[in-house]
Amino acid sequence: MKTAIIYMTKHGTTEKIAELLKSKLEPGQTQIFNLKKSKLIELDNYETIIIGGSIHVGSIPKKLRHFIANNMTILLKKRIALFLVCMEKDEKRDEQFNNAFPPELRKVSMANGLMSGEFNFDRMNFLERTIVKKIAGKSSNVNEIDYDVIEDFIKKLVKN
Repeated sequence: MKTAIIYMTKHGTTEKIAELLKSKLEPGQTQIFNLKKSKLIELDNYETIIIGGSIHVGSIPKKLRHFIANNMTILLKKRIALFLVCMEKDEKRDEQFNNAFPPELRKVSMANGLMSGEFNFDRMNFLERTIVKKIAGKSSNVNEIDYDVIEDFIKKLVKN
């Protein structure tokens, strides 16, 4: 079954998760597309579409939001799975997921993944490091990617 993983990444964590998902899915049947680089994606060529993004300043990247809005009709006809990379916990994380993806897409999604994330200070600019230090109280790299959630996400995809 042909699968497209479509994502946006700012500091590389979402890309890392997209690559991991690809490695665990059917070999030769999965392609990944970084919306920063991919201009045209022929969604008709794929049965399953996995969409992922990260939260920065409370929302997913504008280009990812526009991609979803511009392709909603075709996305609703596909097998959909959604994942979010964020450092929030509990209700705040759920709220961010719900705000990131439109309700009609969440309703048909066969797998949802809240993958947690990481603070990669090596890839942040000065302002981003300052904000993370002030808000999250972190001053060095932190990796909280939830590999169990990723495995559950993959199991749901394969099962359905």
